[in-house]
Order: sequence, then structure tokens, then C-alpha cells
Amino acid sequence: MLYLQTRWFGVFLHDGEKLLDYVLFPRDRESLKERIEKIWRGEILEEEKRLIKNKKVISSDRRLTSISEYADNIPFLKIQPEDFGFDYNDLRKILLDIAGKKVDEELGREDLQIIQMVKNIDELVKISNILSERIREWKNLSIHHGIEIVEKLKREVDKSIEEIKSKLEEKMESVAPNLSNLLSPILGAELISLAGGLERLAKLPASSIQILGAEKALFRYKHGKGTPPKHGIIFRHHIVRSAKSKHRGKISRFLASKISMAAKADAFTGNIVYDKLKREVEEFVSKVNREN
Repeated sequence: MLYLQTRWFGVFLHDGEKLLDYVLFPRDRESLKERIEKIWRGEILEEEKRLIKNKKVISSDRRLTSISEYADNIPFLKIQPEDFGFDYNDLRKILLDIAGKKVDEELGREDLQIIQMVKNIDELVKISNILSERIREWKNLSIHHGIEIVEKLKREVDKSIEEIKSKLEEKMESVAPNLSNLLSPILGAELISLAGGLERLAKLPASSIQILGAEKALFRYKHGKGTPPKHGIIFRHHIVRSAKSKHRGKISRFLASKISMAAKADAFTGNIVYDKLKREVEEFVSKVNREN
């Protein structure tokens, strides 16, 4: 039996006891980093193809199932990088480079900026509500000293909320135009925030999208209290909110399926499909209303 073993510094062929053949990767850090990233992405390396060529080999790496036979628990040959002129210090530096790159990519994600804007708005709204309560309390107690300062502060907070909302709407039109137009920029952004990102939202089943924001109600239901939630924050959409109570579950399910399509288009294809989706939602709601 021939076994294939890929390490960070090369590809090795052995029979379970001794090394038979190998191909080393280029020694410069960029080339090594490129190959490690390809492996992590699930790609097959040219060195692996070259070593396997015209041979029947077994590997425990599912990434290689198209060019080798897969099996669990194949013999593992201890191969030290130092024996081939490599150093673990090289690997440490490469992994630090890759980690830094990943952090930069994550911080640069525009949907994460959307999530931060949504969180900022939520926090400022809470502050505004607290200030409103304080102003009402002081007025009821005829305490006028300091009210003007609090009122001014509330105006500044409310102004900040509107400014962030305006920026959020612009960002949503750029990043998620289908969600933004099918729902509204703010509601679309809140769904992205609840899901933890645009791509995560796009990968959720429609049934999960339907109840995003109703996690507490779902938790209570699973513990024997109450009824299963029919909808989460998509209730804020005028089509769901204005529907008859008996129709809301059905309409929420249909809308959630269209939200899923819109999110997939925004996340993966960039196609503009919201006109078609809005028309389908409106036609479905009209049909449901005609039934009863």
C-alpha cells in the first residue's frame, strides 16, 4: 500500500514504515504560505498531483478524494521538517502572517460595519429612552434645574441616531441592495446583525430567518411554555404587521423564503432580484387575502 502524507513543507509517499518518495515545497515564506492557504481552502496542490501521478495511493485527507482513495486511520510516518532543511520557526511566522491577514479581512468586512452600526443605534436608542424618562420624571416633580442640559443631550443623541441611520441606509444599498429594497435598509440590517453577517444570513434556512429575533419565545416554547413563534423581527415589515392574525404565519413563511433568496443574491451573486421578489410577495399576500 502507498500512503500520501502532506505536511506544511512538502508532500510525502510512504508504505507505512519507510519513506519512498517526496516533493518539497519552495523554501521561501510566500510560497509556503500560498500552499498552506490552498490546503485550508480545500484545493489540491500541484506537488500532490505530481507525486501521485499514475499511482494508486491512500490518504486520510478528504480534500484529496478526487486523486486518491480515502481511508481513516492510515499509518502515519513521522517526518521532521529539520531533516529537509525546514524549521518550525518558519511555520510559526507563516501562521502569524495568515492570522494577521484573516483579522484584517474580518475587520474590513462591510457587513461587520453594518452590524456595528445596528448595535450603535440600539445603544443610543436606549440612552435616548432613559433621558426621556428622566425628563418626564423631573417635570412631574417640578424640578427644572438641569432639565435644559438633559434635553440638549437627548437632542444630540437623537441627532446621532439619525446620522447613523442615514449612513446605514447608504451602506445597505451598497452591500445588500436586495435585502434593503425587499424589506427596508434598517430591517435588512437588523436581520444581518441577528444572523452575525450577510453570508451567515444567506446560509440560514428560511424557517430560521422567519423567527430571527424571537429566540426568547422559542426558548420558552421548547421548555413547555407558550406557543411556537410565528415570526421574529420580520413582523416589523408592513406586509406582516398589517396582515390578519390568522394569516401572519403563512405570510411570514413566504416572506422569509424571499428574504433568503435576496440574501443569497447579495452575498454570492450580486444579481439584482428585489423587483421580482417584491412582486411575488405582493401577489402572494393578495392571494391569501382573497382566500378569506
